[in-house]
Order: sequence, then structure tokens, then C-alpha cells
Amino acid sequence: MVSERRDPPFGGSVVFLLMNLPLGVVAFGLLTALTAAGLGTAVVWVGVGLLALLLLAVRGGARLERARVYALLDHYIDLPYLPLPANGQKERWKGRLKDPATWRDLAYFFLLFPLGLVEFVLVTAFWSTSLALAGLPVYFRWLPDGAYYFPSEDVRWLTVDSTVEALPWAALGVLFIALSVALTKALAGMHARLANALLGTTVAQRRRMERSWADVEEQNLVAG
Repeated sequence: MVSERRDPPFGGSVVFLLMNLPLGVVAFGLLTALTAAGLGTAVVWVGVGLLALLLLAVRGGARLERARVYALLDHYIDLPYLPLPANGQKERWKGRLKDPATWRDLAYFFLLFPLGLVEFVLVTAFWSTSLALAGLPVYFRWLPDGAYYFPSEDVRWLTVDSTVEALPWAALGVLFIALSVALTKALAGMHARLANALLGTTVAQRRRMERSWADVEEQNLVAG
């Protein structure tokens, strides 16, 4: 479930999108390392502990990610996990493994790196271009030769060496700023919807949760 607000705040969107790449790199590195080490040493039982650590890390990281989405994008994501059995650790671990939400958490963190890379490139490219154009009337005089050459110093199709000549470029920069704001919020909104799809509850899982909670309540009444 996602909150009714569909338009994420601009400031939070910028911070969120810039954070995704470093977080994605860390998550991808840890997941691949733990998965490879766990599967490679599962025969000698050391890998079982590593895979259990991976399982807990994924579910714990997903809780933090839901909190980050809510704090920065103002989108609340319900916890999708089925209630764990109360009759022993073995059954509880089986419950975690059989819970589809665990595997959707894992898929989200594997996707975070490539998504974060695309988002980082788009945001930095649009904003660097926008701010460079908008500020051209101020800083062009400190460029080499005191002029801005488009597209480069070697290929000089256009030369900007006065404030008047820089003003049309600044106007274009203002237009690009507006486009960058719209792009930033759109990317953040799409990421929030993806996070909700992978980290939130599906209709089928919500029904399973309701049945599970009903079973737990029935067991408590019988035990009482």
C-alpha cells in the first residue's frame, strides 16, 4: 500500500536518487559475495550460516529501504511479511524462506545497482547542463580567453564573450532547470512505485497474511 500522495517532494527526490547508486553498489557487492560464499561452502555447513545471514540482511535492509522511501519520497509501504510460526527456530526459518516477500526483497536489492546507475547519470547530466547554461552570464568571463565556445574550443560554431550574448543561453538553462525538476520528480515517483511493487504487499499476499493472522488468533484462543 502506498500513501495517497503521488508527487514526491523535490528535495527528497534529489537526495534519494543520488543515494541510490552508492547504496546499490554496496548492496550488490554484499549480496553477490554472501551468495557466492554461502553456496560455495554449503557442503561443509559454513555456507548455511552465511545464507542465513544473507536472509536476515535482506529482510533488515528492506525495512530500512521502506523507511528511506517514506522519509524522502513521502510514500508509505506496508510490511508484507507473513507471521512466523511460534513452534521452534527451524519452522521460523522455513517460514522466512517460503515467504515470497523475502525473494522480492532480494530482487529489489539486485535491481538497485543498475537502476541507481541510470538514475544517477540522468540526474547529474540534466542538472549539470541546466546549471551550466543558467549561470553562463556570470562565469563566462573566467573561462579560457574570456569566452564560451560551442560545442568546444576546437570547433567554434558559436562564441559567447559578452553578457548580452549569454542571456539566451541562460534562458535555455532556465527551461532545462524546469525539465530537470520534472525529470527528478518523475524518476523518484517511478522508483517509489517499483519499491512498492517489490517491497510492499500484493493482493494475493495480503490475503495470505489475513489467513495467517486468523490462524494465529485461533491457535491463541485454543491455547487460552
